[in-house]
Amino acid sequence: MTGFIMYWVVMALTFVILTLLPTGIESDSFGKTAFAALVFGLLNGLLGWFINSTLVNILSLGLVFLVGNTILFGLTALIVPGFRLRWGVMSALIGGLGTAVISGIVSKILFALV
Repeated sequence: MTGFIMYWVVMALTFVILTLLPTGIESDSFGKTAFAALVFGLLNGLLGWFINSTLVNILSLGLVFLVGNTILFGLTALIVPGFRLRWGVMSALIGGLGTAVISGIVSKILFALV
């Protein structure tokens, strides 16, 4: 349970950073951003094993991981009202790439503090 909460905190901070940067990702409030991070984490848990399988990522040199995160980011924007992608697929692509990079950095910082 602690791992899930830490993952959610990392994703919530990542989504907040992505909404503050000029990425075309918009949110009405912090609560909707945190809820979008929760939905993204749940979708990643349910569908991520299928979209981001290790063998496919090795064979595609990680390109499928980026496409998988883009799809999950777009699904999150469709499910959560008040969380929008202003530039559509381009914002989802930036969000997928930003999620991979920023969440890695944020998790290293948070786990170093804990």
